[in-house]
Amino acid sequence: MRNLSYRSVLLTSLIVLAFGCKKKAWDEYYGRPDDLEPPIYQVLEKKGNFKSLLAAIDKAGYKRTLSGAGYWTFFAPTDSAFDVYFKASNISGITALDSVACRKIVTYCLVYNAFKKERMGDYQANTGWVPNTAFRRRTAYYNGVYDGVNTQGQTVKMIASNRNNNGTTFYVDADNNNKYIPYFVDNFLAGKALTAADYNYFYPNTALTSFNVVDAVVTEKDVPAENGVVHVVNKVITALPGLDEYIGTNPNYSEFKKLFDKYLLTYAINATATNNYRIVSGNAADVYTKIYSNALGFSPNNENFLKLTDNDGQQNSYSMFVPNNASFTAYLNSVLLENYTSIDELPIGVVYDFVNAHMWLNAVWPSKFATTFNVLGEEARFDPGVDVVDRKILSNGMFYGTSKVQEANVFSSVYGKAYLDPQFSMMTGLLNQELKFQISNIRQKYTVLLINNATLNAAGFFADPSVDNNPAYQWRYVPPGGGSVLTSSSALVRLLRVLNLHVIPGVDVKDLSGSGVALTYGGEFVRYENNKVWAAGNLDSLRPVDKLVTKTAKNGTTHSLSGVLNFSETFIGKHIEKIGSPTTSAYNYFWQYLRNSSIFTAATGDILNIAAGTPYTIFIPDNAAIQKAVTEGMLPAGAGGVPNFNPASLADKELVNSFIYYHILNKKSVATDGQESGSFETLFRDGAGDPTSIFVDNSLANAMVLTDMNNRKANIILAQSNYLSNRCVIHLIDNYLKYTE
Repeated sequence: MRNLSYRSVLLTSLIVLAFGCKKKAWDEYYGRPDDLEPPIYQVLEKKGNFKSLLAAIDKAGYKRTLSGAGYWTFFAPTDSAFDVYFKASNISGITALDSVACRKIVTYCLVYNAFKKERMGDYQANTGWVPNTAFRRRTAYYNGVYDGVNTQGQTVKMIASNRNNNGTTFYVDADNNNKYIPYFVDNFLAGKALTAADYNYFYPNTALTSFNVVDAVVTEKDVPAENGVVHVVNKVITALPGLDEYIGTNPNYSEFKKLFDKYLLTYAINATATNNYRIVSGNAADVYTKIYSNALGFSPNNENFLKLTDNDGQQNSYSMFVPNNASFTAYLNSVLLENYTSIDELPIGVVYDFVNAHMWLNAVWPSKFATTFNVLGEEARFDPGVDVVDRKILSNGMFYGTSKVQEANVFSSVYGKAYLDPQFSMMTGLLNQELKFQISNIRQKYTVLLINNATLNAAGFFADPSVDNNPAYQWRYVPPGGGSVLTSSSALVRLLRVLNLHVIPGVDVKDLSGSGVALTYGGEFVRYENNKVWAAGNLDSLRPVDKLVTKTAKNGTTHSLSGVLNFSETFIGKHIEKIGSPTTSAYNYFWQYLRNSSIFTAATGDILNIAAGTPYTIFIPDNAAIQKAVTEGMLPAGAGGVPNFNPASLADKELVNSFIYYHILNKKSVATDGQESGSFETLFRDGAGDPTSIFVDNSLANAMVLTDMNNRKANIILAQSNYLSNRCVIHLIDNYLKYTE
């Protein structure tokens, strides 16, 4: 027993000795290094000039967090910074701040992950660091559940959307919607070509250094700690409001806010937030998510930016330009409600467009107004020194309070004259199919001939939701004189061709009292004279329409009409027959050659090689010019040198066909609008089968000159030209055009 006891003591001693050696080796390898800096809380204690901040950390309940493990960046205000804050806020000291106020200070200055100054300007993309592009970091601060007022005026528990509403997703349970803090480092400013003027526009009382946080200056950077990095700042920074919070609490923007409250917000019970709130608070109330319409460019209460990648909020933010009450009301009454009595009567799209015109999915810097585009694709149309009366960088975006509205293209352009007038709602619906963005471009000139709903109805066109499930096809056409009724896409095709006759691109026709011709969007011409307008179909029916009201827009002029401009469904040959049949007509000789030619079908008016639905121009020499062509051997002659309109020989017949074809521009319609000149192909092919051409000098309105392949000239006889046909224009000219030597 004695030997066993001795052996046991010896064995135990050896084990203890061995364990002690291993523990020493373990501690030397894995233990906390003696030269490791203490955690953030202890670093601040050691420095000695952060007593108020440490007390705030204690009250906020973050001592343990900042004393333990972690990976943080902390913007730490000194005691002198707190003294200034207390004095400016009329607060006696740290004892006067409750835990909520302390939390706003501590958590908003506490950034996830540790960043030295050299990394603050870089964006943490999923693919790696993107240098010189970041000016924000996500903080530990979030609002959570709060008391808010819903659309019925009831006070309820709410939580903000933490995603932009895409129609299906507007909230993610695992996301606290943490606020971001803005900062400004030299490499970011240089990378974005920003200057001190951009910073001081928001913070005029703080000098820009190489490292600023909100309106504070970093006086000591990169202070190491075991659990992160400390940057010392000379001001106390409290949690910034978001765009939704700022607009909602500032009475200067209450009229603009009413648009959100009444038309753009809904509230839905949030089951997860409700359950969590009840567990934490013991309160049985439901929690509602405050949801902005998915028709908006973004949700102003979403702190996460786009969240296409986890950290995309580091390198960009939203921006909003919000008109103050006076400017909003003035614009509302003079523009949006010009033809309505209240906002309730407006199409909801007008509200969407108006609000979206004031929203940017980018940070709009003061020096970049002209090059940063809103969700409608338009630059910020404000003078930063005159029109902006309130400017803030908030937690989720830049805010500009303005003394004017953003005049959106859809309201200030020719499109707006239809869009903002209910009597043109049918025409607006048709314009929305394909022309909205073209004619609302204020940098392109347009003339729009407006037709109201009653006029379209009288012409047989009706909006009819019963004919198709697709809103684009909900149209009906009932021919006023009888005939086949068209519905759905068939009616739409006809309507769009009619619509295109009422849109004139590239030209601002301010006055219809003179005489002129204009090329429409559909490639067909319309004519006007003495405030009367007609297209080819109106010429067929001998029913021009009257100009009623003229209005001016930023990119052109609109004229409302008493009737619908219509296209012709008559073949070109029939129009030539109509104007050429009278023996006294200056077109008669040409018509006689055409009617007897082998390329003309009398029953239909069809001309061989002229395709239906294709534009052409026919230059018809007057009778004297035809006689000249006969005399010079370009057309068959009869006895005594008179025209032989019905030659017997194949050679003479081909001579007639060639002559006619050379006087027709192939797939090209031109009129005396002074818009387009050039060398244009004709229907005639030479002996080698190559196309021939005519040069058209249309540089002066109402003075078109033609040059043939022999450099001979012919002039348009204006009084008898610009005859409108089916996608074709017919002109009378004073000389024939020669295609051979």
